[in-house]
Amino acid sequence: MFGATGTLIAGTLLAGAVAAPVAQAESRHHDRSEARGVQLAAERAAQKGIDWADCPADWNLPQPIQCGSVTVPLDYARPNGRQITLTVDRIGNTGSTDERQGALLYNPGGPGGSGLRFPTRVTSKNPLWAKTAKAYDFVGFDPRGVGRSTPISCVDPQEFVKAPKADPVPDSEADKRAQRKLAAEYADGCAERSGWMLPHMTTPNTARDLDVIRAALGERKLNFLGVSYGTYLGAVYATLFPGHVRRMVMDSVVNPSREKIWYQANLDQDVAFEMRWNDWKKWVAENDAVYGIGDTPAKVEAQWQKLRAAAKKAPLGGVVGPAELTGFFQGAPYYDSSWAPAARIWSKYVAGDPKPLIDAAGPDLADTAGNIRSENSNAVYTAVECADAKWPTSWKKWNRDNTRLHRDYPFLTWANAWMNLPCATWSTRQNTPVDVKTGKGLPGVLIVQAERDAATPVGGAYELHKRLKGSRLIMERNAGSHGVTGIVNACVNQRVDAYLLDGTLDSANVTCDPHAVPKP
Repeated sequence: MFGATGTLIAGTLLAGAVAAPVAQAESRHHDRSEARGVQLAAERAAQKGIDWADCPADWNLPQPIQCGSVTVPLDYARPNGRQITLTVDRIGNTGSTDERQGALLYNPGGPGGSGLRFPTRVTSKNPLWAKTAKAYDFVGFDPRGVGRSTPISCVDPQEFVKAPKADPVPDSEADKRAQRKLAAEYADGCAERSGWMLPHMTTPNTARDLDVIRAALGERKLNFLGVSYGTYLGAVYATLFPGHVRRMVMDSVVNPSREKIWYQANLDQDVAFEMRWNDWKKWVAENDAVYGIGDTPAKVEAQWQKLRAAAKKAPLGGVVGPAELTGFFQGAPYYDSSWAPAARIWSKYVAGDPKPLIDAAGPDLADTAGNIRSENSNAVYTAVECADAKWPTSWKKWNRDNTRLHRDYPFLTWANAWMNLPCATWSTRQNTPVDVKTGKGLPGVLIVQAERDAATPVGGAYELHKRLKGSRLIMERNAGSHGVTGIVNACVNQRVDAYLLDGTLDSANVTCDPHAVPKP
């Protein structure tokens, strides 16, 4: 359940472009055939470039954003075999030719997130990115399997969003058996609908794709901003292609340890989500004069349990049960920007108006495009996490670990378990994760983390900092919103600008005071 996309189950070359260098991928990280394959694909992409054109009107990407595509091998060990398409977009730097420092590529997380909205930070005149936009073309892309690239699917999208789903918290062994059956059926659906892509839906392959996109853009080195899962993609890229990195910002860090990817990482999330859920309940209680939900965290929790029980007995509007409530309310532990909107909607329910909560938490079967996106992002999330690493196949282990965690961390534990359980019966090979480490030529990387982040617990930032020599860590203390670089905090924002514009890193790690607490 990483990044913003986790949905609960329930042209011509740019001016000044240069040829791509030989890939410095080392055989100890990916085998020689894959290293040769990505080198060949990058050389082809550098020669071909990207045929940029106006984006299709219904993509909602305003001019002067342009769209294009890059072709990559499905399997880098067979670079002349089946090819897939990656959709990319860009907006040119807003400064002068002399100010331009190349392209800045972005991944928002997931796995399964689309990066195509990234250039709209320029068209919307987002002040946090104005200085960086003067120096860089902002380039977004849909990773393999995602959205407007060659997509995958595991189930009919309209079926995927139907509600209410079963309560994720089981009351009995029968409830667990039913959830296990659903997870196995989901895994089978992925194999049936997208089996040809599943073995190749890995983070290392997405990192190789990133290197081919770099080459197609005519960039000798990669500038990259990764958020959430995007930090793991960046860490794997930095390990496979250390000499190809110019600047890299890692925001809200997935723990790259082989022991964490991905089973343990998800268990760690459950603990961190409970902590941040408690932070939000405290804030709701402090603002009881506005919301009227409860004037202590215990009273707010009691209201949550009451809401869950009511929705379990009779789903709100016929569609919002405990699973849908968890899916909606998990936005508050994820992002401070959700604190006030979630509390306001809940407040209206408490006051006797359930419609805003039903509208917010229930599915919209008329939004077929949105439902396709939701199903696709969940499919990619599952496919990548299942293929990246070996998962326990013993139900006893899943049951023991999640039962134990649920006792103290009940908000998300079982919902997260069922979301990931398809990996226990996955149909294709599960790999050994890349051993993330510093390689020859890797420059200093900037790591940014909120101390109380729920989706990517703080230990991941420390682990990545330890593994990437010369990196610097900015810690936003006593804050927990996911995606720190998108929040107004001068202590963080100025350092991100200084790094991207001048390559400046502090002489030591930095602790920043938290950004402003949300206003009710």
